[in-house]
Amino acid sequence: MLLNEKLLSGTFPALALRGLVAFPNMLLTLDVGRKKSILALESAMDKNTPIYLVAQKDILVEEPKASDLYDIGCLCRVRQVLKMPDGDAKVLVKGVYRARHINFADTGAHYVATIEKCEDKPIRNREVYIESLIRRIRTEFDRFANTIQNLPNDIVLNVATNENLSALCDFIAFNMPAPYDDKQYVLEQLNVVTRAKVLIELLSKEREVAEIDNKISQKTRIRIDENQRDYYLKEQMKVISDELYGDDSLGEIDDFHNLTEALNAPDEVKEKIHTEINKLSKMPQGAHEGTVSRNYIETCLALPWNKVDNAVVDIKKAQKILDRDFYGLNKVKERILEMLSVYALSPESKGNILCLYGPPGVGKTSIGKTIAECMGRRYQRISLGGMHDEAEIRGHRKTYIGAMTGKILTAIKNAGTSNPLILLDEIDKLGSDYKGDPSSALLEVLDPEQNVNFTDNFLEMPYDLSRAVFITTANSLDTIPAPLLDRMEVVSLDGYTREEKFNIAKRHIVPREIISHGLNTKNCKFADNAIYGIIDFYTREAGVRKLQRAIGSLCGKAAKQIAEGSSQKVTLKAADLEKLLGHKKYRPEVILPADEIGVINGLAWTAVGGEIMQMEVAVLEGSGKTVLTGNLGDVMKESAQAAITFVRANASKYGIDPDFYKTRDIHIHATESAVPKDGPSAGVTITTALISALTGRAVRRDIAMTGEVSIRGRVLAIGGLKEKSMAAYRGGVKQIFIPFDNVPDLDEVDKTVREAVEFIPVKYATDIVDRALLPIEEKNPQKPEYITADNTKHTAIRN
Repeated sequence: MLLNEKLLSGTFPALALRGLVAFPNMLLTLDVGRKKSILALESAMDKNTPIYLVAQKDILVEEPKASDLYDIGCLCRVRQVLKMPDGDAKVLVKGVYRARHINFADTGAHYVATIEKCEDKPIRNREVYIESLIRRIRTEFDRFANTIQNLPNDIVLNVATNENLSALCDFIAFNMPAPYDDKQYVLEQLNVVTRAKVLIELLSKEREVAEIDNKISQKTRIRIDENQRDYYLKEQMKVISDELYGDDSLGEIDDFHNLTEALNAPDEVKEKIHTEINKLSKMPQGAHEGTVSRNYIETCLALPWNKVDNAVVDIKKAQKILDRDFYGLNKVKERILEMLSVYALSPESKGNILCLYGPPGVGKTSIGKTIAECMGRRYQRISLGGMHDEAEIRGHRKTYIGAMTGKILTAIKNAGTSNPLILLDEIDKLGSDYKGDPSSALLEVLDPEQNVNFTDNFLEMPYDLSRAVFITTANSLDTIPAPLLDRMEVVSLDGYTREEKFNIAKRHIVPREIISHGLNTKNCKFADNAIYGIIDFYTREAGVRKLQRAIGSLCGKAAKQIAEGSSQKVTLKAADLEKLLGHKKYRPEVILPADEIGVINGLAWTAVGGEIMQMEVAVLEGSGKTVLTGNLGDVMKESAQAAITFVRANASKYGIDPDFYKTRDIHIHATESAVPKDGPSAGVTITTALISALTGRAVRRDIAMTGEVSIRGRVLAIGGLKEKSMAAYRGGVKQIFIPFDNVPDLDEVDKTVREAVEFIPVKYATDIVDRALLPIEEKNPQKPEYITADNTKHTAIRN
């Protein structure tokens, strides 16, 4: 139906289009969902009037205003309205003419617009120019149509037969797939020639876009085809593999790739793992190389590449944990807390590597585990005792059968984090042979500057060990290579004193053993004198392992009595020990029963603590021979020679025959000949005993001494003063002569010992003689005393 002239302008219901542009004489199908738009359609239908369609500038605006719309739209006739079940409507309209809205208003129910018709400007160009434009448009359109290859034939036919330039431009602009704002620009051109030129540029641009899109689509299609081909072939191979071997190995390959992508590891690591997976996918099922490759891939995926525990170190809590687990060891605890403080202030710090050095059974391994608890880190222990193959540290190359990572990376993998605490136990017992030297391999592991790029032979990729904390333990420092020892800070754990053993047993060992044997504190108790008795008469060690076994044995016997019904409650006392544990294995170390000539109490340090060691000197008629017995080492023999030289130089001072070394034979003997002895600390003891034997002056039985002596008589510093003084205290010694340079070491001596024993610092051997030796006429018949398990004093009796 044609419009009357009176309808060339007026007010009509208006509908804002989103993403669409209506053109004159073109059929447009649109979906209408906004309430005001539906009401505008109903108003147009009810009044049988056209409706004004104008495009929005921004399609996201829900309730547009006049400023949100383009100035030129199209007046249209509603041809068909189809109501949808959800309330929306599908509408078919046909454009009548271009129109410009003079006023755009909201009536409350819907929009209305007052419009005026936009006439095309007269064409003043020659016919030949118009014909040229039409041909140019058709040429560009044909190129565009050939590029997109999906235009309907009726559109192509219409373009080829339409001779009206204005209608041709509108038709092509309406039907070509172009952005709505470009179409709107064509609609707004009232000059037909200008409209044609704009259309030609638009066709050229859209053709280029279509060409680029075709290239992208073609490449994408090729890749999709390749992926589909790969997928198809893989699916066939899966079926074949399942039929032949009854498994789904190709699914495993996909899983490996997915796990690798999810791995929190450097890109070069992922790339190497992907390469290995691809190699595995091409290997025949059941091939040995496939097993090696699969093991390698699984190991790489199991390693915690960048996974760390972010625990915060609490120093006060760490102090409580250390005090809970260990009695004494104050200096060791202090050093551990200093290390933990560094990690508390700087969690990424590369702290010193501690080497816990001490005799067996003092708790070195337990300390390492407790440090891990204090730091909130996972704990792994590696036993190095007897290890003699470098591959145990660096791993085996994966070409070998049974190849695997070394113990370091295995510990990291088992911990599941890159910053665990790893305890390298018994580092002093590493061996070496033709297979390599493990201690040399540890040089890189224990160097914070090198272990950032630790390379395991199996892994063949650098792994960062700098975030892990390493603690080592050792019973001896002599067997640790110097370069390896230089990388560690040695923390010494001395043997426990008698009092420390008692407290450890009472607080830790006894409760633990009672529970482990199915007992409780109500039906099994240990008297204090029983614990002292075990320490004094049934164990002789620096640590507490034998003490624990003895207590465990007593708990077992108590459990037997209770299980048999012979006792409901067992209290173990010192008097019961011989009956339950047998005869005493050790006798208490006591001083001499009387003052004797040429016999003196020396002090020795052993791995199990200090001991009293009597030195005996006998002077006989002879030809000047010197005999040394008692299983003495070279250093101790040299100390005896130095003592003889000093006595010869000072013979006249002490009234000794200057020619004694010519006319007398001297026999120097250390008791307990079965025990090897060495070291310079017996120098002053030998010197004093020798002067006693040559002068006939008795040595006081209640004194002991330790110190190295020079040929000039200077008394030099020694070690192990804490252990030696404890042995002297147990044996009933009242005074100990020590080197003057060892005075600072008295701070380490047990308080009980310092209160009971007098320490006399000396600089020269001459300072000892008059204090230690009695005048010839004096004799002291008093019997010495010693302290036993029940803390009572007894008179010593020599057998």
